[in-house]
Amino acid sequence: MNAINSISEFHRLLSLPEPLHPLVSVINLADSIFLEDEVWKGFVNRFYCVALKRDAKGKIKYGQQHYDYDKGVLSFTAPNQVQYLDLQNMECGSGYLLIFHPDFLLQHSLASSISSYGFFSYAVNEALHLSAEEEEDLITILNKINKECAHIDKHTQEIILTQIELLLNYSNRFYERQFITRRSNNSALLVKFEQLVDAYFNSDVQGLLTVQYIADQMNLSPNYLSDLLRVHTGQSTQQHIHEKLIGKAKERLSTTSLSISEIAYAFGFEHAQSFSTLFKKKTNLSPLAFRAAFN
Repeated sequence: MNAINSISEFHRLLSLPEPLHPLVSVINLADSIFLEDEVWKGFVNRFYCVALKRDAKGKIKYGQQHYDYDKGVLSFTAPNQVQYLDLQNMECGSGYLLIFHPDFLLQHSLASSISSYGFFSYAVNEALHLSAEEEEDLITILNKINKECAHIDKHTQEIILTQIELLLNYSNRFYERQFITRRSNNSALLVKFEQLVDAYFNSDVQGLLTVQYIADQMNLSPNYLSDLLRVHTGQSTQQHIHEKLIGKAKERLSTTSLSISEIAYAFGFEHAQSFSTLFKKKTNLSPLAFRAAFN
């Protein structure tokens, strides 16, 4: 797998002059020409990328999915995520790329908090579709970052990172808006989620139910699914799974004579103690105490 290690190397591959700052850059796609290079057939960037694209033509493969960039979208990639570009059927269109190296975040709170922005792990078909006003807000921030890159001094890092953090917080807000405005489609996803969880626990369970399994069944990334559920229900995917599991466990504790170990193994736990610990955490009672109190 090819690696694009630096901002300068990425500029070269887009036929652009050296970046104004070695660790952060705002690229105008209208000025870019992707070089014919083997790297695009499979590569990872060593930096973060926020792409605001309009009227782009062609497909990008990110992970295992393709996305057709024929509308204005905002998408995010974290370092070391596998990507593919089909240059033969691609036109850049217009828009911007904000790229910044993890080293640029060092000694700043964003170095640890950036992992909380789940959209860096979304699949490409889960991109954010912006309104004209939202797009204008983000372009204003990108222009400020680009302007600041030309003034490198002791204040540069703090000012740019403040703007990047602002952009990410706006993106959180806009994603929540998208989750809500697509309510009819999301309602169907919520129903499907409940059906999948119920079906799993009503089947001969083979191992613990995981967020990854449910996300795969729904053709969504785990982070996107959890963020969608949080907006609509206030709970993450894992919290929903635990809630359903505890409900099913209560049924078996109150209606069967199965031992605690048998119930734990039936739900995929390798150790009964792990099941008991989770049950007590969620109910403030041990499984045995719950059964005794119920009876």
